[in-house]
Amino acid sequence: MASVASPPVPAISGVPPSDLTLADVWANLGEIPLERIRMSPPPGTATEKDVLTAEGHTGRICELIDGVLVEKTMGYNESLIAVRIIHLIMSFLETHDLGIVLGEAGTLRILPRQVRVPDVCFISWERFPNRQLPPEPIPALAPDLAIEVLSKGNTEQEMQRKLRDYFTAGVRLVWYVDPRTRSAKSYTGESQFVEVGETESLSGGDVLPGFELPLRALFEKVA
Repeated sequence: MASVASPPVPAISGVPPSDLTLADVWANLGEIPLERIRMSPPPGTATEKDVLTAEGHTGRICELIDGVLVEKTMGYNESLIAVRIIHLIMSFLETHDLGIVLGEAGTLRILPRQVRVPDVCFISWERFPNRQLPPEPIPALAPDLAIEVLSKGNTEQEMQRKLRDYFTAGVRLVWYVDPRTRSAKSYTGESQFVEVGETESLSGGDVLPGFELPLRALFEKVA
């Protein structure tokens, strides 16, 4: 599928395009560390093709947010946790054929001009007509469950923006896993969540009925 061109500048509500500044762009992205914002192509002009080019040429996984390429941030511990989550969900799916799991390179166009790359996500078969997987490298698809393993480079504003995008796109459940506090938050809406402590378990709820993810087992090999 051909990539969809983005507008020449990010769309920020209430700010005329001619009056936009880099500060406006930065705030719109959730005040993320500046080193994660790619300047080539210029912010506001990036397309899905640039997402694929960045990964192919540099190995960097980027999201596309309002025409801006934003590098994903993930280190050793975060990747270890993500792989552990994938293993546990895939083991569950071996006896519960409910859908598929993607890892930290699974690019999805969840909304127009919004390419998101959850650290882990589950997509039910209901989102695939006749269970046919899409051939496009960036399919127009929202997961049922999106999981983000929080890193030092993630800001609160960035993660709130992600929540808004996820639930606007039709994601049903979002987990934010925090290795630093060995806890998690399970969201069923942008402002509807429950906190889960290290001795408790994340529940798949209506998305993955019967699935439980104990945090203690998840964090036991994390430094």
